[in-house]
Amino acid sequence: MGNRKRFRPLEQDIKKLWRQEKAIVNENANKDSTVFNTQRDLTAGIVAKYYAMRYQLPKEVASAHEAGDIHFHDLDYQPYQPLTNCCLIDIAGMLEHGFQIGNASVEPPHSIQTAAAQIAQIIANVSSSQYGGCSVDRIDEILAHYAECNYEKHLVKASEWVDPSRRDEYALSFTKKDIYDAMQSLEYEINTLYSSNGQTPFVTLGFGLGTSWIEREIQRAILNVRMGGLGKQKQTAIFPKLVFSLKRGVNLNETDENYDIKQLALECSAKRMYPDVLNYDKLVEIAGDFKVPMGCRSFLPAWKNKEGQLVNAGRMNLGVVTLNLPRLAIRSDGDKKLFWKYFEEQMITMKTALFYRIERTKEARPENAPILYQHGAFGERLKKSENVDELFKDGRATVSIGYIGLYEVAAHFYGANPEKNKKAKHFILTILEKLNEYADDWKAESGYWFSIYSTPSESLTDRFNRMDREKYGVVPFITDKDYYQNSFHYDVRESVSAFDKIDYEKDFAPLTSGGFIHYCEYPVLVHNLKALETVWDYAYDRVAYLGTNTPIDKCFECGFEGEFKPTKEGFECPECHNTNPLTCDVVKRTCGYLGNPAKRPMVHGRHDEIIHRVKHSGGDFIE
Repeated sequence: MGNRKRFRPLEQDIKKLWRQEKAIVNENANKDSTVFNTQRDLTAGIVAKYYAMRYQLPKEVASAHEAGDIHFHDLDYQPYQPLTNCCLIDIAGMLEHGFQIGNASVEPPHSIQTAAAQIAQIIANVSSSQYGGCSVDRIDEILAHYAECNYEKHLVKASEWVDPSRRDEYALSFTKKDIYDAMQSLEYEINTLYSSNGQTPFVTLGFGLGTSWIEREIQRAILNVRMGGLGKQKQTAIFPKLVFSLKRGVNLNETDENYDIKQLALECSAKRMYPDVLNYDKLVEIAGDFKVPMGCRSFLPAWKNKEGQLVNAGRMNLGVVTLNLPRLAIRSDGDKKLFWKYFEEQMITMKTALFYRIERTKEARPENAPILYQHGAFGERLKKSENVDELFKDGRATVSIGYIGLYEVAAHFYGANPEKNKKAKHFILTILEKLNEYADDWKAESGYWFSIYSTPSESLTDRFNRMDREKYGVVPFITDKDYYQNSFHYDVRESVSAFDKIDYEKDFAPLTSGGFIHYCEYPVLVHNLKALETVWDYAYDRVAYLGTNTPIDKCFECGFEGEFKPTKEGFECPECHNTNPLTCDVVKRTCGYLGNPAKRPMVHGRHDEIIHRVKHSGGDFIE
């Protein structure tokens, strides 16, 4: 095994889990490590990591990951098993043609309530058959047909019992109630699900482009249900992530027919932080066509099938490997020639890792994940004898080159406030351009679509920083804090207007089109929706995907609403100092998704990054 002998013993990590050490149990803020099924998953993950590092990964990849030069994501699942990462579920096809889960053959639904229940079942099973997030795109448009069935049934009933002049009113009223009840049931079902890997499924729902009365009603219901909250205490739902589509001519301006839905979306975002917004025209410009991300931020490129039709539903990502850019800056010691030398050397290892990721995923058989390969989630329905690679090759799937820490690299070479230095920005944009050159070369060589991905870095922001500080000590602008900045984001500690932040970041997303998100930090917004709308409108032609971060914490002991005070261990009510997760609701944007650190704590580096975030000024924001 050569130098693999130095990899930490299996027993050591199992003992850490048994002792509930934070580095192990808080790695994923969506997992409740106190419950048995999650503990079982974490134990299995430790074994899978150990086996993958010692016996499966190419030696140079295992060594680079262990050293912190790269990060081979999700080692607790893949390559031990040939699992896929995130996907865009073909919900429309599964509902239309039926599907099978276990021993049950599920027929197409004939009402929106049944359709919503089936979607929850599909999400649970898809999430248990892969390790990444999953999304349902244009759910308002998909469910409209099934709500129409409800409307027709109510019309039939009305024809028997209701005066002719009021039959349509009767059918409309009951259909609207059916729609709301179905969306509320879906929200509760998703938040009460546990997938086989011990976590609530990472689910994203995309909506907003439908213009019929039923589609509009579904959009209203999704937003009103979210604003209503969960349970007696009306807590903010963490899942599903909501992504509202903005489009000029549909809902962007006051003259657009769905402008009223945009106003509801603004209210919901101010109260619950979701929905994030997806700007139609800009996303088409960047990605080639329109679709929500797979999970929180992984975007598919435009792709056509053999018939020349654009296809998004049923496509997936095969995994991510992330490059530690700040370490390359440290090693270069201010010498750009050395930086590029080390960069090129590390990209050789990145290629080996990603090509291995593809080959391992291709070893799956359709019967390993029937819901994905045989029953429609991945669009095509393969026979047991067919090769899963049919759904991956020729650009149908993506595999991702991840990166972290462009801020640290820029600051290392150009000093403080690199965002205000044109040369610094040009340098880190050049890094992304170089990554795209590698991606294009590897596409041409292999036939698979390599995408550049702004890694969410939920735990990696901590891991890389901690390892580099242990190895190199405190390095100014790099390891002199306890985290690395996500992707291309503006330094979270800097006071900058929302508009300047958007203007700075807008040049990066086209070079990292395989995955990205922008977000702005605001004060309390519930009484200042016009200011939020001003930012959304400003962003429309500049960035494709924008999130809202605003204080929505609540204390059920004293009634405080706003922003909880950060502490070393977590967050507390500033009025009564309550920290009890049963009597408070603390919601923060962990990375692309929201998290509730009072109930499910996060790693130290991510916690430290969150508490250093500065509110963005500009417009009519009122502190």
